[in-house]
Amino acid sequence: MAPIFTSFTGRIAKPLHASVRKVLRQAWELSDPAKAERLIRNLARRLEYEAPGVSGSILEGIDEILTVTRLGLPAELRRSLACTNIIENMNGTIRRVCRNVKRWRNAGMALRWTAAGMMEAAKGFRRLKAHKQLPILRAALLAHQARYTIGPNLELHAKAA
Repeated sequence: MAPIFTSFTGRIAKPLHASVRKVLRQAWELSDPAKAERLIRNLARRLEYEAPGVSGSILEGIDEILTVTRLGLPAELRRSLACTNIIENMNGTIRRVCRNVKRWRNAGMALRWTAAGMMEAAKGFRRLKAHKQLPILRAALLAHQARYTIGPNLELHAKAA
């Protein structure tokens, strides 16, 4: 969660850092997505005058900020998935591996080097703290997909009509 805090707090006046950080943390800790969204929208409204760019960024990213909350996952799993450290670590390893390339010949070469960086990063991966709750994540994602996609039967009925 720290990179999101720094991306917002880096663009606002120092006296506002603590309050913005506090509101975002409170929103992430809430299990009710509607309350969390209200909290974040209020924060954006408060920042509208002093930091319109940050306010716009918050409103633009509200769906991404609340993704894991809206899935209704347990707190430990939400905490693990809301943190960007996993992907940042892998991106850093890819950068380190790819900096050896002086001349990129084509997109295939870029993909191979990126894959090599990912394989290198995988050597240092540790188990997710909430790994035992991953079946809950899978069930939540399948339920979300079922809710927001058209089923095959509906497509047939639409064609028949």
